[in-house]
Amino acid sequence: MKFFRRGRKPSRRAVEDVDLDSLLALVADSLGFTCAFAADGTSLTLRLPAPRRPRDGEILVRLTGLRREAGRRPREDWPTLVSQHLARAVGAAGGARGIADPGARGMADAAGGAGDIADPAGGVDACDYDRAGPLLGTRVEAVDDVPDLTRVVGRHLNGDLVELLTVGARPVLPEEAGCWPVPPGEALDRAVGNVRRGERLSVEAIELSGTAVTRLTGRTPSAATHLRWLGAYLPVPAHGVLAVLPDPYTLLVHPVNGIGVVRAIERLRVHAARTGGLSPQVYWWHQGRLTLIRADIELRDGQTRLVVAPPPDFARVLARLAA
Repeated sequence: MKFFRRGRKPSRRAVEDVDLDSLLALVADSLGFTCAFAADGTSLTLRLPAPRRPRDGEILVRLTGLRREAGRRPREDWPTLVSQHLARAVGAAGGARGIADPGARGMADAAGGAGDIADPAGGVDACDYDRAGPLLGTRVEAVDDVPDLTRVVGRHLNGDLVELLTVGARPVLPEEAGCWPVPPGEALDRAVGNVRRGERLSVEAIELSGTAVTRLTGRTPSAATHLRWLGAYLPVPAHGVLAVLPDPYTLLVHPVNGIGVVRAIERLRVHAARTGGLSPQVYWWHQGRLTLIRADIELRDGQTRLVVAPPPDFARVLARLAA
């Protein structure tokens, strides 16, 4: 008769972790890699079956953020999530070392070009905060232009614009940010600091149908981030400025310092609608907030009219300026 061994501790690993590990091993094996998991489950090491030297082809894949993201998503999403996570790690390793083994290339292709090293961050594992931190940046997008807000990291500037966290030329993914020792908000603040140090926008005075406007243009898609230190570019009155965002690289602003701001809203709204870029709307930048000034272009009786519905705070500013 055999008795149960009382001294053996039962496994405390969650079923989800076991299943995720099995999927990771399966995907790695199908692409020609062996893998070994760290004892604490926070990472795995991919290895080529016949490296030239003992550590050639070894790739560390961090798993903390992947496990967290997998816990938030249905299991049918896991195969794609795992395949793309491994592909990014292999692509980053390939960019850093210049290796082009078949497994790495296949995994990068499976992720839609995750191994493309034209991106300045192409050789950096975005899960490694020490290396990714200096490359963090921002990009402002319309909410409707982001296919899935759960697959990016960022914050809302208002109801229809989001500021995304990027590494190099692409958005940071939740499973990457989940590996970092800092919360996403702190990483975004670091990215804003990187943007400020990395570029100064060019400034140009232009006119829109007789209304004076300042155009600020940059090389990176972070122009709206520069609103935070707009005073470093031009005088900002106490009531702030009107702003439109024709594209992620450009800002157009007009000071809110007189009743002429009503005509400026019209000129800026028409211009934004014609460019068909990031947003067709006009915003009010004041005290660190970007607020929508709803202005709809309507056609009535053969005539085009602009119907403006200012937010209450801005309406009170207009009343004081008109007094």
